[in-house]
Amino acid sequence: MDDATTEIPDASRNRLPRIAPLPENRWDARLRGLLTAAPRDPGGGVPNIFTTLARHPNLYERFMPFGGHLLRGGLLPGRIRELLILRTAHNTGAAYEWGRHLPLAEAAGVTTADVRRIPQGPEAAGWTDLDRHLLRAADQLHSDARISTVTWEALASHYEEAELIEITMLIGQYHMLAFFLNSTGVQLEPGFDRTGTGKAARADG
Repeated sequence: MDDATTEIPDASRNRLPRIAPLPENRWDARLRGLLTAAPRDPGGGVPNIFTTLARHPNLYERFMPFGGHLLRGGLLPGRIRELLILRTAHNTGAAYEWGRHLPLAEAAGVTTADVRRIPQGPEAAGWTDLDRHLLRAADQLHSDARISTVTWEALASHYEEAELIEITMLIGQYHMLAFFLNSTGVQLEPGFDRTGTGKAARADG
């Protein structure tokens, strides 16, 4: 995303987190085992999203397989998945979600032009018809908790039932994460930024 300069609102910017990540010296044996399997940043650190959520280890343990399946084992192509996530991050002002997913989006084929258009929404020039329908689905779920009949029928002409289910669940998952990230004030790590100008070797948030 070398030339992207898009920035989204960030409720946690310039504030201390309301719930701080759990430092490694406070990980018990069970938590250490759970976090050993967590994705790592290039320097070896566990991202703040996981070390914050780890303060509720039972929830963390059950959440990770579901989130991991949508991120890495789902039916949707990577580019479509990341478009939906980035539009949801924009809609919810989740700068952590936005910043962590820019590298994933780039790797999945989301272009710099796409990133610039995402905040402009589905009516921006340059989207394919399918892209527009997907972005409308993200917007309608955000505003109405329901995909409109017109949008649903358009998507149903491209996707099977299981993929339609996954679209709704993916957008819902990243809404839920945005509620958690924004409310607890999880801070974006160095090397990831909300403008799209920085690059990181890996992002799994």
